[in-house]
Amino acid sequence: MNNDCLKHGAFGWFELMTTDVEAAKTFYQGLFGWEYETFPIPGSEYAVVKVDGEAVAGIMKMPEECKGMPPSWDIYVTVKDVDATVKSVADLGGKILRPAFDIPDVGRFCVLQDEQGAVIMAMTYLKK
Repeated sequence: MNNDCLKHGAFGWFELMTTDVEAAKTFYQGLFGWEYETFPIPGSEYAVVKVDGEAVAGIMKMPEECKGMPPSWDIYVTVKDVDATVKSVADLGGKILRPAFDIPDVGRFCVLQDEQGAVIMAMTYLKK
């Protein structure tokens, strides 16, 4: 992930949640030539998508709490303070679908929905 992705308001990460990670990896590798590096996560694995050796996205098995939803690509927008973002969502007419949550060694994120119904994630990355 390059430093431009870490600026407030920038798209920082893209992630596919799917029911069949291996099929998705095969499809996107054939389509775009993506390479993968896999890491263990609790109960599953996380495939980091790489283009020319640079991490650009991730693919993971859909979590239990998302069962019944269709596979989807999620977008994470970098913010300076995810907790402040959470507080602003309702004032702007949106909803919090998942309160701020820590991802160990990565940062803190929330899932929000705008007043039109579109869903997006906000993420504050740990400073490394």
